[in-house]
Amino acid sequence: MPENQVLILNKQQIEQKINRIAFQILEDNLEEKEIVLAGIWDRGYKLALRLKSVLQEIASFKVTMLRIDLEKQNSKLVAKTDLQEAEWKNKVIILVDDVLNSGKTLAYGLGVFLNTPHKKIRTVVLVDRSHKIFPIATDFVGLELSTILKEHVDVVMDVTGEEDRVYLS
Repeated sequence: MPENQVLILNKQQIEQKINRIAFQILEDNLEEKEIVLAGIWDRGYKLALRLKSVLQEIASFKVTMLRIDLEKQNSKLVAKTDLQEAEWKNKVIILVDDVLNSGKTLAYGLGVFLNTPHKKIRTVVLVDRSHKIFPIATDFVGLELSTILKEHVDVVMDVTGEEDRVYLS
């Protein structure tokens, strides 16, 4: 790890956060038969896959994965999904991303579902930096972290040859 990086979460702590969030999702959806984990590509999707793995062990409901590809640099909402709208219609949707900075990515992710009826939408982030400029609330958070704007939070997850970790630089 380079000198200018501070370790925020190690592999074990990330696993603990994911397990806790999975139990919170379970408690919020005890009566459901199916939920949709909508992960924002790529680290949000990786986090959603981890959540799915835990939920399959502890929950009786079906977990459907949805991948959302956003053009984050575009000033307009441009998104692609790997499922058809009918596969998430009238279901519980859990929107997942790794870090909440300004809220723009989650706001764009929510935009995918605005024209489709759903039971409820919840949001999950591993790290919430509390620098929102969009009116986005997180329902399930691994870690709330006060940072200055010029600092950067990096999530390393499922990278070949590297251990999972979250660090501040």
